[in-house]
Amino acid sequence: MSLYKRGNTWWIRFTAPNGKRIRESTGTQDRTQAQEFHDRLKVKYWKIQKLGDKPDRTWQEAVVRWLKETSHKADHERDKEKLRWLDPYLGHLTLTQVTREVIETIAETKARETSSSTANRYLALVRAILRRSRDDWEWIYLIPTVRLYKVSNRRVRWITYEEARHLIAALPPHLADLAEFTLATGLRQRNASFLRWDQIDMQRHVAWIHHDEAKTQKAFSVPLNQDALKVLRRRLGRNPLYVFTYREKPVKCCSTKAWKRALAKSGIRDFRWHDLRHTWASWHVQRGTSLQELMELGGWSSYEMVLRYAHLASDHLSHAASRIEGTNLAHLRIKKGYKTS
Repeated sequence: MSLYKRGNTWWIRFTAPNGKRIRESTGTQDRTQAQEFHDRLKVKYWKIQKLGDKPDRTWQEAVVRWLKETSHKADHERDKEKLRWLDPYLGHLTLTQVTREVIETIAETKARETSSSTANRYLALVRAILRRSRDDWEWIYLIPTVRLYKVSNRRVRWITYEEARHLIAALPPHLADLAEFTLATGLRQRNASFLRWDQIDMQRHVAWIHHDEAKTQKAFSVPLNQDALKVLRRRLGRNPLYVFTYREKPVKCCSTKAWKRALAKSGIRDFRWHDLRHTWASWHVQRGTSLQELMELGGWSSYEMVLRYAHLASDHLSHAASRIEGTNLAHLRIKKGYKTS
């Protein structure tokens, strides 16, 4: 019998054209609805076998394959975190059920919780998985358009030396050390949080970020100034593997309640952890570090990325600006008989 009851719910059981035995719940207690579900499912399997239709693949299947194929990515762990957050919205759906409406709900929720730029990173991951499901794996024919929010990537928020001192004083010790080290080196949060002792040479005053840990996929060295070395000496003996730890584990998340409390106590607004890197770069440029030097120090992949700090370094233009002092306008005023002051 292809339709039967288990408890109050109707179930179906039949053999598909390819010989596969199908047994699943219809999810209903109504026999008429259960019969309709049975008939449609049978037709679907017939079309797959006889007409070459694609079987319904689930979002979960796509996630598993994506994680397997992208395990080499530097941000692989961050992909996992994003996918865990996305699971309540997509985990129960097939790929064909991931509609524009579903994606818009995800976008609005994440933008409301965090920011438009953060929401874009989640949307970009959804779009990448859907595109690979269509173009590489050929699991689906069509995918919905995933529209990203328009945001400015030119944001430069930095704080003064005095504000930085107040902020570090208000942070708990494990975050204070990490923040102070970031302000001394400009390292991205993940590179600093997971920095290991075997990446550091205290004698030569240098650390290394390996290519598989760098955002640009290019290895680079990190010169350690005296401020950075002072922090490292404080951390010696805390953990045999990682430099910055809390309860014997790397400081994975920095934007915590403690961080927000410290910002409020310091009177600092609109400031993210990543803005410590902006602050480090801004301080460098204001002290005369060239943009080319800054690019190498910060491990940026292109000169364009450091041009956002160019407006902070106007001293080198002062001599050029003075070249036309007392020339054209002064002569014009004298010629017309104006009094010069």
